[in-house]
Amino acid sequence: MYWTLELASYLEDAPWPASKDELIDYAIRTGSPLEVVENLQELEDDGQPFESIEEIWPDYPTKDDFFFNEDEY
Repeated sequence: MYWTLELASYLEDAPWPASKDELIDYAIRTGSPLEVVENLQELEDDGQPFESIEEIWPDYPTKDDFFFNEDEY
């Protein structure tokens, strides 16, 4: 399983919190690349819903990771 920023971006608008099956269904319905669906299928399913993309890919960049001042734009 591997994630890239491009692949993970397909899940940004997913209905969080969501179970593994809900995320797979969402990825298929929205036309995400096959790699996204395969990555989701490889996730461990402990029955608890995922609260955000950070639970799936801890390195997912957040707004705090960008070094620009929004007030300047």
